[in-house]
Amino acid sequence: MLKPGATIGILGGGQLARMLALAAAPLGLRCHVYSPEKNSCAFDVVHTGTCASYEDESALAHFAGAVDVITYEFENVPAKTAAFLARRKPVLPDPKVLETTQDRLIEKNFISGLKIATAPYASVHSATQLTEAVKAVGLPAVLKTRQLGYDGKGQAKIVKGGDAIAAWRSVKNAPAILEGFIDFEREVSVVAARAHDGTVECFEVTENEHRDHILKLSRVPAKVTPTLAREARQVATRISKAFDYVGVLAVEMFVVRKGRQRTVLVNEIAPRVHNSGHWTIDGASVSQFEQHVRAIAHWPLAKPVRLGRRVEMVNLIGNEVDDAARWLTVTGASVHIYGKGDARPGRKMGHVTRVWPE
Repeated sequence: MLKPGATIGILGGGQLARMLALAAAPLGLRCHVYSPEKNSCAFDVVHTGTCASYEDESALAHFAGAVDVITYEFENVPAKTAAFLARRKPVLPDPKVLETTQDRLIEKNFISGLKIATAPYASVHSATQLTEAVKAVGLPAVLKTRQLGYDGKGQAKIVKGGDAIAAWRSVKNAPAILEGFIDFEREVSVVAARAHDGTVECFEVTENEHRDHILKLSRVPAKVTPTLAREARQVATRISKAFDYVGVLAVEMFVVRKGRQRTVLVNEIAPRVHNSGHWTIDGASVSQFEQHVRAIAHWPLAKPVRLGRRVEMVNLIGNEVDDAARWLTVTGASVHIYGKGDARPGRKMGHVTRVWPE
């Protein structure tokens, strides 16, 4: 168990690392951010930062020697980096989780192995294999690179009568997975925290809206029945237990109709704090960031309670951040600006949370 004054090492220097550090500070824990990007916004809020590549073993060793436990803000940390650090200090969640979630095919096989429903899918390693995959999965479908890619990057939709080969070229012939297109009612997610002792605490099911493949809005409570909400939380709990997970993870799901019933299909797993959980900073009795810190510090988890009858989180994307001041006069609104540089199109620059009182 970490004691106040201990140091958490964070791999990655973006807004998630920034918010982890801000959550650790009131608990008396320090954070040391390691990032290859010299203008990383998390450097602004921590005592110590290391700017070096993930391949720099000298810098990594110095970093490991300066911290008590290591975590990460994004799942694409090179496996070699995670393994190097894990030989020196505890790395949580376990780097084995990264091996699963960094590859969409391995991740889908893992979920299916737990008898949890997903969209139909098939592996694609060549144009010929794509033709076979289309026959097996059907159209419309989405071709996704197996590794890397987020917010719609590394993806190509294939419709009936469309050019599958053009889609294959668009992902640059990289190993891929073809996923059947899901006719869903809504997108939801569950952010769950699991402690060392196996205790799991789930935040409320969150309903999400994407625009141009980027999360725009999250709201709670989601428009789902108590039965479906329970099913979604059980799915997230099963996944966290199967990983023997320590920390916070998010499970993105589709709500679909199955006859007269509704059920959930798992879309993706994010082994980290997640954009759809940002509402918890202002809208819950404990934030996802504090829960993650508690878990990796071997501290007890809190039981999350929503504050207010309704909470919404809106991402400020690109130059929308220039108009953030208008939210400062809105009752129940909290503004979070990440301190990034240029407001490029599609770049998450901040978010606003609104809490409606009971």
